[in-house]
Amino acid sequence: MDENVPAPTEIRLRKKSRVLEVAYPDGTSYELPCEYLRVFSPSAEVRGHGPNQAVLVVGKESVGIRAVDPVGHYAVRLTFDDGHDSGLFSWAYLKELGENRDANWSDYLAKLDAAGYQRKEPAGGDPV
Repeated sequence: MDENVPAPTEIRLRKKSRVLEVAYPDGTSYELPCEYLRVFSPSAEVRGHGPNQAVLVVGKESVGIRAVDPVGHYAVRLTFDDGHDSGLFSWAYLKELGENRDANWSDYLAKLDAAGYQRKEPAGGDPV
């Protein structure tokens, strides 16, 4: 992950559609669904404290974001409506999530399937 990624030029939360829009100075922009951000949170609760300790997060199909708060000049803290607010989303991590969204989401769905979990489609359909 490149920690020299510049700050986004815009971060917009679309609460109704549960999407965080992130635009960067190089012209790239990403629509990151709240469920996607929640299950890929950089927090220790999700990623664990070391290699191979990541936790499969389930049941977040309808999660939303209550607040987007800047942290210094390098990240934002997302407060999800399920109470989760640990983990800082750096500019580089947000860009990485945007660039790898399709592959990450496919991998996540495969892990859910392997675990026997059936996603419940929220109103509005599949987030990714």
